[in-house]
Amino acid sequence: MPLLTVENLKAGYGKLQILHGVSLNISRGEILSVIGPNGSGKSTLLKSIFGLTTIFDGKISFKGEDITRKKPHEKARMGIAYLPQTDNLFTKLKVKENMLLAGYTLSESEYQERLKEALEFLPQVKEFWERKVWTLSGGERQMVSIAMAVLRKPELYMLDEPTAALAPKIARTILEKIVQLRDTFGAAIILVEQNAKAALKISDNALLLVAGKSVFQGSSSELLRDKELAQMYLGVK
Repeated sequence: MPLLTVENLKAGYGKLQILHGVSLNISRGEILSVIGPNGSGKSTLLKSIFGLTTIFDGKISFKGEDITRKKPHEKARMGIAYLPQTDNLFTKLKVKENMLLAGYTLSESEYQERLKEALEFLPQVKEFWERKVWTLSGGERQMVSIAMAVLRKPELYMLDEPTAALAPKIARTILEKIVQLRDTFGAAIILVEQNAKAALKISDNALLLVAGKSVFQGSSSELLRDKELAQMYLGVK
């Protein structure tokens, strides 16, 4: 059974429909890249799965349970982590305070145990533990946001443009950490990424969205071999 199933999802904001019948499956230990031109509905798809849009039709199931109408906090407690592109940290607080907030539902012993695990996975976060988030670079902020997600032990990570506006070297580091999330924790990962070639290189499967519709679903390598689609929508030769 897939960890997450999305069936014929039609969603948007208010009366504006952005997604027009999108479907996908993702299993544990899989990285699925969602790619496509700007405005194709990639971020809307993640927000819809997490409960932040208007659902017009369709069904979202997680571990076999219908979660289509559940609230974001309910989905988070079930094991879904959503990391938006921006506004995913409290910038006026210190890094350690952000981590405390991420683990607010945990007992002290659980928090300390999970914190140790998160910092072992992302030891860089220790280096700016006492700094306020607004002083951090974009790459450092992404490290903190991933560490906060690891603290909650989700089964599904949804990352929206984690390498946006980052220097190429830092972007590669973030993508390497995403692969390690899968390999270390056996998590499923849905990755929305503008750098299509880099995303496809690290993912198992791909979903290509164009104007809110699915144009391709299948293995990442298969999409890269489709010269017409790769050139038309991804800028990949």
